[in-house]
Amino acid sequence: MNGSCDLHNSLLLQPVWDPIRRRQDLLLSNLFPACFSFVANVSLCLPFAALDCLGSRWPWLRRNKLHGLGPVSPTAWWGCLGRVAWNQVVCILPTTLLSHYLLRPPSSLPPAAPSCLRFLEEVVLCLLLFDTMHFMFHMRIHRVSWLFVKIHRVHHEVQDPFALAAQYSSHWEVLFLQDFAISSTALLGCHPLSEVTFHLLNIWLSVEDHCGYDLPWGTHHLLPFTLFGGAPFHTIHHQRFRVNYTPYFTHWDRIFGTYMAPPTTAKKVGVQPGPPVHRKDSF
Repeated sequence: MNGSCDLHNSLLLQPVWDPIRRRQDLLLSNLFPACFSFVANVSLCLPFAALDCLGSRWPWLRRNKLHGLGPVSPTAWWGCLGRVAWNQVVCILPTTLLSHYLLRPPSSLPPAAPSCLRFLEEVVLCLLLFDTMHFMFHMRIHRVSWLFVKIHRVHHEVQDPFALAAQYSSHWEVLFLQDFAISSTALLGCHPLSEVTFHLLNIWLSVEDHCGYDLPWGTHHLLPFTLFGGAPFHTIHHQRFRVNYTPYFTHWDRIFGTYMAPPTTAKKVGVQPGPPVHRKDSF
């Protein structure tokens, strides 16, 4: 087998890693995590913002809008953007500065890229570990009233989800979720390329979960056996609160009996979906 195609060889990913490593002064900067989080989140939300603007004039988009969700107002978008930016300033930036000071990250990045197999393993395992921690945390704060009020109620002020609302959260929730993401990569000892990819994919999946559209190319359509819930699955959580706690995969909700199939999925597998409860956004 050609070495560049061998899953145990790093040659395939080396051309990707080399230009990234040449900017290690940027990657290792104590300002990079907060800037990366904000820029990546806003950039990945922009396509959905464009869809929201076009929705009233494009019948195909209206057909793919999730049931019960109305148009997104500019006030809602700007309100979310302000909250996201403020969270970066008062939560993400201080904690990353503190972690850089306490943990003292390496002065240089490894010269070799990970093998394709190691890269895929680390990214998938990070997603599974983060998904598990998020599920346990999410279910607990929904079932303990004072935790819900102190930590999670802000996120549920957006009852008609849209892309930027993925990061519309209280300061405490932002800190917990940031800690889960960082802990996932640290516990698994990820290569920096796997780590950056996981964080980027984590942001994208969160944005997609809240986008408000059941698009044909959504992750939940690309993976078989309804392994991913996607936007239809998570929108039900925003409308009904006590179901669908996992952010991405659906296995924990199935195991704990908190899974509610979206209407389209329910028809395919013979599950009776619960009717969504529509409420208006509030900021």
